[in-house]
Amino acid sequence: MLRLSAVLYILVASALGGAAVTAVLAMRMLEAWQIAGAFAAGCVLALPISAILGRKIYNAMKTPSATA
Repeated sequence: MLRLSAVLYILVASALGGAAVTAVLAMRMLEAWQIAGAFAAGCVLALPISAILGRKIYNAMKTPSATA
């Protein structure tokens, strides 16, 4: 599950970090510390999200499907 969460973190962190940077730039906050802070906040927020997604996907793969 840890490997799955790590791969998901790469995807989720880049998406959330990019969205946060886009939002900051749309608000015309052009200072370097504001842009870097938005990206860091997106990366920190991605940690629990990727852990939850990894756990849900791992558990779904472990349980047998009812339709199969």
